[in-house]
Amino acid sequence: MKKFALAAVLTMATNVAVAGDQYIDGSGYALGGYDPVAYWSLEQSAVGEKQPEAVPGKASITAEHNGAKWAFSSEENRDKFTADPAKWSPQYDGHCAYGVGQGGKVPANPNLWRIIDDKLYVNINPAVVGFFEADLDGNLEAAESGWNELESAAASDRKWKEMDANDGTYTVSAPLQ
Repeated sequence: MKKFALAAVLTMATNVAVAGDQYIDGSGYALGGYDPVAYWSLEQSAVGEKQPEAVPGKASITAEHNGAKWAFSSEENRDKFTADPAKWSPQYDGHCAYGVGQGGKVPANPNLWRIIDDKLYVNINPAVVGFFEADLDGNLEAAESGWNELESAAASDRKWKEMDANDGTYTVSAPLQ
C-alpha cells in the first residue's frame, strides 16, 4: 500500500519534476554528458550494490532541453529524448534526490543512479546512495514534498568530480569527443 501511495504521488508530480534550473557540472552538459536514455538499457543492480557506470554521450549528438545541452550515445537515443524529455530526464533537474529530500539543491554524480517506477534518480556520492537506499519510499516522499519549495531556487554550481568522495565512481569522462 505504501508503494502504491508513493507511486501516485510520483505520478502526480511527473510534469513538475523538470521545471527548475537544470544541474550542469563542469562538463557544460546536463548529467555530466552521459546519455539519459541509456540508463534504461543498463542492468540495474540490487539495492545496496554498485550500479553499472553510466553510458557517455557524444559531443556530436546533442539536444537542448530545460536550458541545458544533453549528450547522447546514439541518434536513436537523442530522438527518444526529444520526443518525451520528461520521461528520460533525471528527477529534480538532475540534483541529488537525497539532498532534495533533506532540503537542498546539491549536485549529483550521474554514475550514482537508480530507476524507480520508470523515473531516473541520481545522488551526490556513494555514502549518500547508502542513506537514500536505506529508505527509498521515505526518501522519495521527502524529496517530492520538498521539491516544490526548492524547484525555483538556482541550480547548484558545484562540480561532482571535484569531490573526493566521488573518486573511483567513474572511469570515462563524458561526453566523448
